[in-house]
Amino acid sequence: MPDEHLQALADGVYAIDTGFQRERFDAAFLLVQEGRAAFIDTGTQHAVPRLLAALRALDLDVGAVDWIIPTHVHLDHAGGVGGLLSHLPHARVMVHPRGARHLLDPARLWASASAVYGDAEMLQSYSHVVPVPAARLDTSHDGLTIELAGRPLRLADTRGHARHHHCVWDERTRGWFTGDTFGLSYREFDTAAGAWIMPTTTPVQFEPEHLQATVLRLLATEPDCMYLTHFGRVGDVPRLGARLLALLSQMVDLARSLRHAPGRHRALIDGQFEIFSRSLSDHGCALPPAEIRRLLAMDLELNAQGMATWLDRHAR
Repeated sequence: MPDEHLQALADGVYAIDTGFQRERFDAAFLLVQEGRAAFIDTGTQHAVPRLLAALRALDLDVGAVDWIIPTHVHLDHAGGVGGLLSHLPHARVMVHPRGARHLLDPARLWASASAVYGDAEMLQSYSHVVPVPAARLDTSHDGLTIELAGRPLRLADTRGHARHHHCVWDERTRGWFTGDTFGLSYREFDTAAGAWIMPTTTPVQFEPEHLQATVLRLLATEPDCMYLTHFGRVGDVPRLGARLLALLSQMVDLARSLRHAPGRHRALIDGQFEIFSRSLSDHGCALPPAEIRRLLAMDLELNAQGMATWLDRHAR
């Protein structure tokens, strides 16, 4: 059965467009090995029908899913975990230990996100969050390896974007499922030079020194590809890693220069836009500035909030 939201990537790895915000913005990944399956990230509760449809399109029964692995518990990555789990009789959830309490009782996570987005946006974008039963929840540790029908998946603690973030290494494809750790690469910015990438500094646990160290750690494994929740599979990893780290450094310099500036929030948004516009121009992107700003509007806002939180935390 064809599924317009499902894309085969490599050796049993599939991307599912969750439909969050816009098409090709937010992906869940499905790994299939010897008739067994695992989801890495789920999108929001709204995405659950698409995830189940992907199983049907691949002639997989719901009982074939062994694992759901959210890279971290931000709702665009893990909002659908509990709802999806309720359809999968044999699956277990593997979460970073710092994120476990939020999946068991999502109330605090929901309240925190509502403070950022507002109640109306929360209901429209995320619907609701279903708790995960404690009996079906496992927690990772750095270096933990689990198996999917004999296919090893290694988890790495990857602090920097969030303290409850882990990434998943698939030796079969020599690729990392990076959540938000390796940044954002939207397909609208692809050019003849390949993909473009940018950091994400979403509130409230952005820590640039840890993020830089984490990115360098991922690059040290010499991966062939990265599987980004935002969005899809990217290759040419050394080039993208260098661009990501360079942009991260520029964003940190920008934030520090505006630490005590009046109108800091607007200045952080506009300063980022200038940084990204220059980078995109160097990349050969021909989109008009208004379209670039539209595509990056949510990230410019959230990055500004995250950088401000980081600055204020250090001020204390």
